[in-house]
Parts: sequence; structure tokens; C-alpha cells
Amino acid sequence: MKRLYISLFILSGLFVSGCSDEFLEVDQTKNIPADPALVDSDAGATSMVDAVYNIFLSWDMSSFAWNGVTSIMTDDADKGSDPGDTGTDKDVLDALTFNASTPSFSSIWNYNYAGINRANQALAMFPKLTQVTPALKTRLEGEAKFLRAFMYFTLVKGYGGVPIVDHLPVPGNEDDRIMQLTRKTPAEVYAFIEKDLNDAIQALPPKSTYGGTDVARASQGAAYALLAKVNLYQKKWQNVIDNCDKVTGYSLVSDYSLQYKKEGEFGSESIFEINGIGGTSSPGFGIGNYSVSQAPRGAGGWGWGFNTPSQGLADAYETGDVRRAATIIFRGSVLYDGTVVASTVSNEMYNYKAYSSAFSNQEFTDTNLRYLRYAEVILMKAEALNELGQTGAAIPLINQIRHRAGLGDTPFTSQTDVRKAIYKERRLEMAFEHDRWFDLVRTGQAEAALKADVSPTFPNGKTFIVGKHELYPIPSTVIQESGGLTTQNPGY
Repeated sequence: MKRLYISLFILSGLFVSGCSDEFLEVDQTKNIPADPALVDSDAGATSMVDAVYNIFLSWDMSSFAWNGVTSIMTDDADKGSDPGDTGTDKDVLDALTFNASTPSFSSIWNYNYAGINRANQALAMFPKLTQVTPALKTRLEGEAKFLRAFMYFTLVKGYGGVPIVDHLPVPGNEDDRIMQLTRKTPAEVYAFIEKDLNDAIQALPPKSTYGGTDVARASQGAAYALLAKVNLYQKKWQNVIDNCDKVTGYSLVSDYSLQYKKEGEFGSESIFEINGIGGTSSPGFGIGNYSVSQAPRGAGGWGWGFNTPSQGLADAYETGDVRRAATIIFRGSVLYDGTVVASTVSNEMYNYKAYSSAFSNQEFTDTNLRYLRYAEVILMKAEALNELGQTGAAIPLINQIRHRAGLGDTPFTSQTDVRKAIYKERRLEMAFEHDRWFDLVRTGQAEAALKADVSPTFPNGKTFIVGKHELYPIPSTVIQESGGLTTQNPGY
């Protein structure tokens, strides 16, 4: 078979060798063929985009490494587990003593680029298909571009400027080789993301048109919400407001905790979430070890016990805030399905949002990752309004979130105090939804927040080095392979 070429640092170890003459293996469950005739149907075209979604179920994409670099590193969580179990590198992530060889950063880099490669394969194939329903092909192209934008947003938030691989490279083409190895500026990456999202907006339907298993697919509302978030990170405040206003047809659910249970999946508040089906032995049906790696550990437990809520997070909730009990599993408590958390488990607290009732100790979980919720759209709009000096208009939006949490109106009225209130609501509303690290960095809170993250392991808090820790290290293998076309982030 003639293999599609892409740089080794993107593919390293990701694709199965020994492909047949007709298929390029993208992993053990999804194949993208080299021959257009093999996918020139509605089902075939859909399967190519399914392969892009499927990367999000990977252990290295959305599980152990992702928890490490988005949660354990923050003031919301500790490494957890037992002191002697490092979780490969979760101890150095927790301590902020990681470097360019720390494995989790390679996992996130490699698997996002693997997903981008899948999206590029699908987008390259679509123009060659003549038997696919035109409207479906348009929608699938929009989904592929949304997912590619999503992955580039992950990369630019974490690493800063990265190489933009916007098409399938041609083997032996020097320009394509350089494309894959050359780091672009953050501004260039953001512009690429915005272009993909604007294309997706034109191609995708509203969420209301989806039914059955299609509810997990990206919608126009998801593209607007992600674009608003991309605007937020660039402080394009009016654009944030404008795009938040275009996220229509959604509403807050009345029961905050329901969203994180099986029966609450894809509800009125859900804008985009990764769908885990669950299973005992079938990769591709759930996020690998996402639930069990965060489940209670030790005597009476059933998991590995990593990524445990910090005391600081537990103490941050106001009295009566229903989000605390929906976010944190406490030692000695009884869960919503009657499961008893023994008083003998190793850690005092665990992540409730990762809990799976049906597959609590299985490799493949039915737990979903909630990446975009309407609550965040409300908070993004509130933040943008406040930054533009429209504090009076921001306050009712904050109160919407607080009221659902069982709290009264915010007592704050000044722009500075309301800004702090929004930051706090984001922390408590979205705890363990993989935003805290990026929020701390983008809002300038990281140094102070991590210094205040006092625990028995870190009695003096953690040291966030300004000018270094705002960005993840580029994996050392990438730097070596690029031959100077991609340079390391400062301090590494």
C-alpha cells in the first residue's frame, strides 16, 4: 500500500503497522481507505469523520495525560493515589517540576496531531466522492473542520504557536516536510482556528436537527460556542458577546448533578460532549481508563485514585452550593446509585464527574467529557460584558449560574469585584472539566493561586514560574526532529 506521509513526531507509535493494500489503519477500530470508491457512500463518508471523533476516546488523548496537564497541575486537584505511585509523571506535574521529556506532554501533542491528520484525510477525500448525499457531505466537512479547530485550540492553549498541518502532506515534498516541522505564531494558529470554525458554522445544522446517536455530533451551536471561547482567549470581547448570542436553543438544566449521570447526557445544556458508551473489552466505546483511574483507591475502593479534589477546591464552595456534592466524592459517603465509599479508601476526596455507575471499574467507561455547556456560554458573555465596562449587564448572568447552584445573588457590583466573582464561578461551575489550568494562565491568576495551594505534600504551596509555566514544554522529540524549525518554549 502507498502510505500517506506525515512527520514521525505526529505519528510516532500511533498507527498500526501491517496495513492491507486497501486501508490506512488509523487505530484498532477505525480505518480510512486510500481508495475513494471504498467510502463513496453516505455510510462510508460518515465513517471517515467517525474516525476523527474516535481519537477522543484514546487513553493518551483524553484520559491519564489529559487529567495530568489540565487538572492535577492546578489548585483544584492533587495527584492523589498513594504517595509511592507516581502515575508515570503525575508527581512532577503536581509539583510543577516537569520538563520537555515529561511523557504526558508528548501524549497530548501526538494524539491531537493524530486527530488532525484524520481530519485532513477526510477533508482530502470528500472532493473525490460522487455518491454521497450533497447535504451530508457538506455537514461532514463542517464536522471535520470543527474537530480540527477544537484540537488546534487545545494545542495553542497549551503550547502556544505550533505547526499548522492544514492538508495531507505529499511524500517527498520538501514544502510539506517543512510545513509539518515549522512552528507558527499563536496569532497564525488562532486565525486558522477561526477560519475552520467560520467554515463549520456555514456547514453545520442546529443541534435540534440531530436525533439518535447523532446527538453526539458537532452542531452549529457548538461551532459558535467554540468560536466565542477562542475569542475569549484573545480578549476579543465584543466578538465573544456576538458569538455567545448566536448560541441559541440551549438552556440550563434545573439539576446541576444530572448532567454528569448517564440519564443526563446530551441534555438541554449540552453543546458538545465526547460520548462514552462503555464496555468491558471493546476499545472505541469509551474513554480508556478515564473513570477507573480517578475512582476511589485502597481498601473498599475500586480504582487507581488519581486526580483527587484539593482541600482548596472543597473549601471554595459557599454553604448551600449544590455543585460541591455533585463534583466531589467524599470518603465514607453513599453515591447516587447506592454505592458505598468505604471509610478505608486511601484519599479523602475523588472526582465525582468521572464516576460511572455501570462501568465503575472497567477499562472503557460510559462517562462523557463535557467540553462545552451553556453555563459556560453565559459566563463567557458575562466576562466579556464586564471587561467592556458593562458590569450591570454582566451581573444578572452571574446570578443565573448562582441561582441554579442554590445560591443567592452575587453581592458584588464593581468591575474588579465582579471580575473576581466570574473567575470563581467558572472554577466552581466547571471544576474537573479540563479548563482550570488554562483559565489560571489566561487570567493571570496562576502564580497566586498555586502559591495558595497548600497541602501536606506542598506546605508552602506550589511555585508557578512566571515567564515559563504559562506554556507547556514542546516535547523534546519534536524539537530534535524539527532541526531548528520549531524552537522550545522559554524556560525549558
